Amino acid sequence: MGILERINSPDDLKALTPQEIRQLCSEIRERIIQVVSKNGGHLGASLGAVELTVALHLAFDSPRDKIIWDVGHQCYAHKILTGRNKDFDSLRLTDGLSGFPKRAESPHDVWETGHASTSISAALGFAKARDLLGQNYSVVAVIGDGSLTGGLAYEGLNNAGLGKTKLLVVLNDNSMAIGRNVGAIARYLATIRTDPRYLGLRAKVVRGLKGLPVVGDWAVHMATRLKGSLKYLLNVGVVFEELGFVYLGPIDGHDIEQMVSVFQRSKKLNGPVLVHVITEKGRGYRPAECKPELYHGPGPFDIESGCIVKQNNNPTYSQVFGKTLCELAREDKRIVAITAAMKDGTGLDKFAEEFPNRFFDVGIAESHAVTFAAALALNGLKPVVAIYSTFLQRAYDQISHDVCRQKAPVVFAIDRAGLVGGDGDTHQGIFDISYLRHIPGMVLMAPRDARSLQNMLYTAIRLDRPVAVRYPRGEAEGTVQLRIEELEFLEPGVGELLRDGTDVVLIGVGNMITQCLEAAELLHHKGVSAAVFDPLYLNPLDRENLVALAEKTGAVVTVEEHVVQGGFGSAVAEILCQEAPGCLVLNLGIGARFVPHGDRLVWLKRLGLKAEDVAEHVVGFLERKGKLRARE
Repeated sequence: MGILERINSPDDLKALTPQEIRQLCSEIRERIIQVVSKNGGHLGASLGAVELTVALHLAFDSPRDKIIWDVGHQCYAHKILTGRNKDFDSLRLTDGLSGFPKRAESPHDVWETGHASTSISAALGFAKARDLLGQNYSVVAVIGDGSLTGGLAYEGLNNAGLGKTKLLVVLNDNSMAIGRNVGAIARYLATIRTDPRYLGLRAKVVRGLKGLPVVGDWAVHMATRLKGSLKYLLNVGVVFEELGFVYLGPIDGHDIEQMVSVFQRSKKLNGPVLVHVITEKGRGYRPAECKPELYHGPGPFDIESGCIVKQNNNPTYSQVFGKTLCELAREDKRIVAITAAMKDGTGLDKFAEEFPNRFFDVGIAESHAVTFAAALALNGLKPVVAIYSTFLQRAYDQISHDVCRQKAPVVFAIDRAGLVGGDGDTHQGIFDISYLRHIPGMVLMAPRDARSLQNMLYTAIRLDRPVAVRYPRGEAEGTVQLRIEELEFLEPGVGELLRDGTDVVLIGVGNMITQCLEAAELLHHKGVSAAVFDPLYLNPLDRENLVALAEKTGAVVTVEEHVVQGGFGSAVAEILCQEAPGCLVLNLGIGARFVPHGDRLVWLKRLGLKAEDVAEHVVGFLERKGKLRARE
């Protein structure tokens, strides 16, 4: 019987010997590798945080003490140790365990997350609530150095240091977010991380000052207060100390005994404490250690060889975007690309290699990325900002205030629009149409296949106004054409009729066109003549063709992998209620909800968005409105 089989809660750790704890860490790693190899998931971060997680649960009493994970990529060991090992095989599967902390799963998950840089602000909120209610427990925020590139982390640090609230921030430093960290903060942490002489020198200086006759304690006190003094000389954690934190570290994030000792000491200190631990992303699985970017969030893979299972034959939308942008950039030297720590995920890796001086990875700082792009655009460049739909939410104010208000010609390449599968409700790209289409001056497009994505990117670069192109995760249908002279400029506000019909028109958004075409064929067999229209532009809409089709058929059905409220269907209804008031309108999409993780096709079925569901909705709608009986 393994050690892990005896662990049902963090309390069970306390009875283990140091040797058993080391064995437990090995078993946890094996369990994580086994499950992620089948289900996909965030492998590297969770492998790197195994000892840290064990140390936290040894030093603190969860759930009475609150452990708050930033992003949640590293929470798998935490889930295993808090009574969920028996269900761990269901990780990221439909109706299974979430890949992120989830309050409904366990009282040990006190804070839900999936976006970076939130943990310190949340921890301060928990700590303040504790103090105001007269309670007594520890609050720990675990934040990676990648998340520390996000501005919200500094807002939290600044507020926590100012108020002298008692809390612990554990900086899990592995020099990685999804890819290698960039920027001044990463460089500063690297200085601390790679020169341990600072720690020994600091201790020796303090001991020497304390040994001075009579004035020893006074000398230490003054040395730590005066500008140009000890902490400035040694440059260890000075940034955090200036923000009001007691800085401890860096320490080995794989040495459990050392971490437990430091965590226990931190409890005795008043005010905020930051413990800096150094970990290795992917630790314990050689392929993930060697290629941490590749194994940050892999799909299923073969454990023995490390080969990731290829899940499609055609290129993904991200790859089509990346290749096309490279081709366009060869022809136009004003094109630059910007991403927020997602070079590989957004398909910009090849662009970064070919045009290193025109590529900008700004770290996990979406708001900065957008304002930075606006300034580049206003100075004659053509910035393309590639960010996932769910993360672009974090830059809404900058899109409105800095880009659209100033009419800055920034192109937004919105990846992962629609349902995203295993990453779940924190990552579903189902709100971007609603938060973009109402901003004055924003052009919004959605491709149905690879070729239309290329045409849209080609067009967006030439429109000289703010443009967003939203496209889904996964395989792109159709063929890829990389000869620029064969790409087509798409006239703004002009859609395309893909199938004619007389009873109803189905209008799909992006890849939902496939479901609409299949639904139209099913309706044909039911005696219903359905037209299918691809609007291409979600804003501005093709008013002329929409009204003409509405008047011809008398019934319009919109289909979108997006929330209905404020989405594409709402835009169509706004037009038709004014210009074709007698037309029947049905909006199919996602209700006002957060959609859990799980297989995309399963969730399309549950949400009634598969072709057979669309056909059934249409027939029922037409029958309820009397249109089918009237036709007969």
